[in-house]
Amino acid sequence: MIVKPHPGAILPLALTVAVLRDLLAEQGLPRDVVLLAADSAEAPVTKDLVADPAVAIVDYTGSNAFGAWVRANAGAAQVYTEEAGVNSIVVAATDVFGPMCANIAFSLALYSGQMCTAPQDIFVPRGGIETDEGHKGFGEVAAGIAAAVDALLADPARAAGVAGAIANPATLERIAAARGLGRVVRDSAPLAEGRSATPLIVAVEAADEAAYGEERFGPIAFVVAVDDAEDGIARAAALARRKGAITAALYDTDEARILRAADAFARAGVNLSVNLTGNIFVNQSAAFSDFHVTGLNPAGNASLTDAAFVAGRFVRAMWRRPVAA
Repeated sequence: MIVKPHPGAILPLALTVAVLRDLLAEQGLPRDVVLLAADSAEAPVTKDLVADPAVAIVDYTGSNAFGAWVRANAGAAQVYTEEAGVNSIVVAATDVFGPMCANIAFSLALYSGQMCTAPQDIFVPRGGIETDEGHKGFGEVAAGIAAAVDALLADPARAAGVAGAIANPATLERIAAARGLGRVVRDSAPLAEGRSATPLIVAVEAADEAAYGEERFGPIAFVVAVDDAEDGIARAAALARRKGAITAALYDTDEARILRAADAFARAGVNLSVNLTGNIFVNQSAAFSDFHVTGLNPAGNASLTDAAFVAGRFVRAMWRRPVAA
């Protein structure tokens, strides 16, 4: 197994490989079963490895553009990918407005949105929603989420632990560009120390798909005004089919509509979470409890935690000869 880290993430993968090699040696196996292939942005080696006929399996996570190149150039190798997508939340109604806003706020702030499972688009009816606090207009829903982010990140120590650092300076450039894509509901700002940024929340119309319809990696969220809940579900599911999605979430009190949404997102090949509050969040998808990716939309061609992801890597090669009389 050759581990090929991104040039900006060599150290954590090098530590992981070192542990694996030590473990192999402890078991009396060759250390070189696991190798590290470090490179630089100026002198990359990934394409050479992918195209090498000695490589039998390629596991890839990263952008859709390079993922397409991997699939086209891996030859006879099996290819498993987890790529980019546009993850959505639909807010149709809720009987716990405060906890809903707090849950969404944490999901937006966690790791500063730098997760493949982080939500980006929040579809809200432009006429508002019904809640336990009475009717909330579109602006009130957006403001409630923004206020919950402010409350979550008010303590600097907690903010640093939740949001962390921005890995790539290009993410800060995306944040700056996204400010011009709609009405800023909550602006992004750095934390007290280091290269950091809190979530930017921008309100847009459903017609502004050029703004919210592409993955904008990092702490960038769009609150999208749609005709009604059904329109929001349809748009979120269609976006998952076209652009890919790993997670989707719905807040609703209408059981029949929840079941219709479950069908719509299943057909789009995206896992759905419904009415999450408390300490479970849409972007916390773990191999221990969830199927991660489905393989049914452009966000990836395989589920990373089902039996096929493991079993497909192994074959039986046999030999035989007649027994002498």
